[in-house]
Amino acid sequence: MTSRRRFAVVGLGGRAGLYTEALAGPYRDQAELVAFCDPNATRMAVHNRAVTALGHPEVPTFGPDRFADVLKAQRPDTVVVTSMDATHDGYIVAALEAGCDVITEKPMTIDAERARRILDAERASRGTVRVTFNYRYNPVHEEVKKALAAGSIGEIGSVHFEWLLDTRHGADYFRRWHRMKANSGGLMVHKSTHHFDLVNWWLDDRPELVFGSGSLFFYGRENGERRGLARDYVRAHGAPEAADDPFAIRLAENDELRELYLDAEGDDGYHRDQNVFAPGITIEDDMAVLVRYARGATMSYHLTAYSPWEGYRVAFNGSRGRLELIVHENRWARAETHGIHGTKAEQDARATLTLHPHWEPPQTLLDSPLGHGHGGGDARMLADLLTPDPTDPLGRSAGALDGAWSLVTGLAANRSFETGLPVTAKEILTP
Repeated sequence: MTSRRRFAVVGLGGRAGLYTEALAGPYRDQAELVAFCDPNATRMAVHNRAVTALGHPEVPTFGPDRFADVLKAQRPDTVVVTSMDATHDGYIVAALEAGCDVITEKPMTIDAERARRILDAERASRGTVRVTFNYRYNPVHEEVKKALAAGSIGEIGSVHFEWLLDTRHGADYFRRWHRMKANSGGLMVHKSTHHFDLVNWWLDDRPELVFGSGSLFFYGRENGERRGLARDYVRAHGAPEAADDPFAIRLAENDELRELYLDAEGDDGYHRDQNVFAPGITIEDDMAVLVRYARGATMSYHLTAYSPWEGYRVAFNGSRGRLELIVHENRWARAETHGIHGTKAEQDARATLTLHPHWEPPQTLLDSPLGHGHGGGDARMLADLLTPDPTDPLGRSAGALDGAWSLVTGLAANRSFETGLPVTAKEILTP
């Protein structure tokens, strides 16, 4: 009988539940949770209640200053990193140096120096890094990959990609630690890393030259005051001024948010419900990027974090036609109690994939509802992470090098925002 692999989870916020509940539940016969590591004891206790309810023994807990003890005493085979983005590299490198495998949430890290450090550590270790690009596992995105690989539109000349975050989900990045670029790398890194990885994967190519322009157009004090959207409060909980603010999140009204964040504030003082129109925001909310890839294709990309509806549109123009994907995750956003990832305004999330060949009528390749958990990607990614498919015909598994290349476009865009000049990939990273 094969022994169960030992897992430690670092960073016990909302996203960690995807892994802790899978390891303690459907994958319990092949996995054992041996450590939780987080600066907040209350959040670790919340996750322990969840896993013990599934029949798993209580998991030993450690603060970040005792991560070395986790590696030495608990002897994990794999460390799952779901902590704040700026802290990923420290845990990843330490785990690799101890010979562990690593599963890390995207983004792998937030700057080129940290990315190089991770790549160097992996080369010197018997352990490996997997980056959790769950959008590669979304069945809709797999259909795009198959259509492009089959040559349905011939040689690809250009990509147009627009991603819209609505005023519920998009605003959430401006309430949390993500609002500081030093923590998250900004949305070009924290959020768009997903999208840039998809394009790298779809095209089987790498970015070569990037030019971008970005600004804080909608959120922040100055914008809120100019448009009459601002309310005078620092955080929403307990603030009368937030009572009628549709941009405020109400932690006390959602059990998951209350337990993980409101009840945990006494441990570290972190406020999950900051005012999106308060001062101190250092990330952008409206970003446009032009990219040239190594084999000659170009991409125009736009991320908007204050849209009235949520979803994305991507089109590929090729020598034999055009492939278009349109995804509506909702049709409109309304103010309501939020979960960890918000709630849907309507239950009509849907994807349509259309092939437009030259000289022929368009062909609908796919028109279907979206699955739950990143379009069904979360569950399929977990299955591959915990029971790997050695064939992986679509190349969905992403390693440290994929994680590094997914960062290049966003990091180059951030530099271009500052300088107003195009930036080469070589200026950012030479893995």
